[in-house]
Amino acid sequence: MIYITGDIHGTISVGSRLNKRNFPEQKSLTKKDCVIIAGDFGLIWDGSREDQYWLKWLHKEKPFTTLFIDGNHENFDLLEQYPVEIWNGGKVHKINSSVIHLMRGQVFTIENKKFFTFGGAASHDKEYRKEGKSWWKREMPSKDEYEEGLENLKRSLFSIHMERDEMHPYFYEIEKKLKYKRWYFGHFHQNVELTRNKRLIYSDLIKIQ
Repeated sequence: MIYITGDIHGTISVGSRLNKRNFPEQKSLTKKDCVIIAGDFGLIWDGSREDQYWLKWLHKEKPFTTLFIDGNHENFDLLEQYPVEIWNGGKVHKINSSVIHLMRGQVFTIENKKFFTFGGAASHDKEYRKEGKSWWKREMPSKDEYEEGLENLKRSLFSIHMERDEMHPYFYEIEKKLKYKRWYFGHFHQNVELTRNKRLIYSDLIKIQ
């Protein structure tokens, strides 16, 4: 089974969002089942004991595998120190055997479903943050990541051509040309069913059918 939720912002809400009381369905899950966090994972932040405690909690105490897509509130200096591996068809940073970062522009096959992942977002409060401490330029995708995403879609799904650009036009062009069942995205801290196949997700935990 696959579940998806939104931003957890590290130690702020990982324990409450994924505990047994708020997520009782986990009692029947195994490490073959996945919970996807759509942005702002935030537990690769400063290498503190608190971060390490919760990473170990996800790894040892939780029965499922945690997959996350990076948001803007990530320490990219630390995250990119993990070696790149191939997992289920796409590139990942494997934090441990059951906490895995799904990298940008990748196509994964999970339970016979294809997932295209593309993390990143612009911080609207970056003037109040310190570069390399609470804000990183790598929050926004590189040209190589944009292009790799297009190439992976072209190779995995169908022929698609579009010019490289910034994130919103990029997603808009993909949306116009890609046939998909559901589009989940975080960042905006709301739970809204926007259309029949587009879902803004934050604190909800949804089972992917």
